[in-house]
Amino acid sequence: MKSSPEQSPLGKASAYADQYDATLLFPIARETKRKEIGIVDAAAPPFFGADLWTAYEVSWLNARGKPQVALAHFTIPCESPNIVESKSFKLYLNSFNNSRFSSIEEVRDAIRADVSEAVWRGSDTPRTIGVKLVPAENFEQEKMGELQGLLLDRLDIECDRYTPDPTLLTARHDETPVSEELVSHLLKSNCLVTGQPDWGSVQISYSGAQIDQEGLLKYLISFRNHNEFHEQCVERIFMDIWSRCKPIKLSVYARYTRRGGLDINPLRTSAPQALPRNLRNARQ
Repeated sequence: MKSSPEQSPLGKASAYADQYDATLLFPIARETKRKEIGIVDAAAPPFFGADLWTAYEVSWLNARGKPQVALAHFTIPCESPNIVESKSFKLYLNSFNNSRFSSIEEVRDAIRADVSEAVWRGSDTPRTIGVKLVPAENFEQEKMGELQGLLLDRLDIECDRYTPDPTLLTARHDETPVSEELVSHLLKSNCLVTGQPDWGSVQISYSGAQIDQEGLLKYLISFRNHNEFHEQCVERIFMDIWSRCKPIKLSVYARYTRRGGLDINPLRTSAPQALPRNLRNARQ
């Protein structure tokens, strides 16, 4: 049986486990929302990419009971059949708080095994996710950076649509193809279950017929009252641009502000490429 968002801990009172508990992770199948946006085979989507998570509240006890703290970076491939619901991820990470581990490597290996099992649950070919724990003595090595590209938000436009409207997307197929990198900080959607706001910046890189920038900005703003998880919004944006504007190459990368000590930054691209540096931006 597939888990649904309504069955998750979101929007419900939750007791914090004080001992390590892998069963707190709540996977949600990607399949339902992918079918909604026209992806027939959810296990073989027409894009590549990953969900880049950062956890800012990771702590455990060493063998002598002394608290340890770290930042954690997670790389979850988009071909995994499930996402992990974010509140369950937070509850899971908090279950480490009063548990003893002999080393940071032991913590990393436990997280890698548990989250890998959750996101690949139900798959005939399970794989592992990427996990990097950054100890406190290396915090100064963590860098910040903003998404690069031409800022769409400079455009003085009139907006009146606040649910996703792909008809706003057009491209000039009768003109010379271009390659562009466009950025907006006006992406906002709402949690699929609780309706709480999610704020993000998005970078759209493409080659092909030039996309009308005013229409693209209006389209991104049209997510303002839309209820969907971060990963689902980015996949919807990718598929709408891909089908409406028909670029030769396309990449959609969003960085959402953190909630519950976690930020989620999905990347979807039409061709395999190196993952971007996981740089926290000013709003994160």
